[in-house]
Amino acid sequence: MSKRDVEILHREVCYQGFYRLESLRLRHRLFAGGMSPPIVREVIEKGDVAAVLLYDPKRDEVVMIEQFRIGARDDPRGPWLLEVVAGLIEPGETPEQVARREAMEEAGCTVIDLLPISTFYTSPAKTSQRTHLYLGRVDSASAGGIHGLADEGEDIRVVCLAAEQAVKLAEEGRTDSAWPLIALFWFARHRDQVLDRWLAGTA
Repeated sequence: MSKRDVEILHREVCYQGFYRLESLRLRHRLFAGGMSPPIVREVIEKGDVAAVLLYDPKRDEVVMIEQFRIGARDDPRGPWLLEVVAGLIEPGETPEQVARREAMEEAGCTVIDLLPISTFYTSPAKTSQRTHLYLGRVDSASAGGIHGLADEGEDIRVVCLAAEQAVKLAEEGRTDSAWPLIALFWFARHRDQVLDRWLAGTA
């Protein structure tokens, strides 16, 4: 893609808070040739994210978290969603560092090893944010409790589930947030290879 494929005619910051909302007036290249007429699009910007599904291969158990999400406030099942650990990537941090940090902050777990699952746009119709998704090996024996940073208004409950149960919840639509769905479906497909890698040489 060249700079001529997208022409920004005007940029305005409409709101700056936890997220930044920008309004862009632009033109872009058309498939049939030439440029589109000017259009206006709003984008929400905050930064890229690292997310990690925590898994204990010895106990065959995943560690997930449950927390309040404003976007699900009208959900008949309630706005507390079953999710994977995740956090924003701050300047100077790698996605791997964030995955390890958030595993400790949100679930009290030390990540022993990380396997990359995928990197993808979180919701490209409205944000440039990309998600770096991982599977993280942990010891879930002591996982549990309430976690999160009080100054960020976090109230996070740790949930340990048998691997089969976690995958079943995703398949039945009872886990309906994008990051855990992608992670659990990937895990279901690659579970045998993960066990071979992480349990090789153990009794």
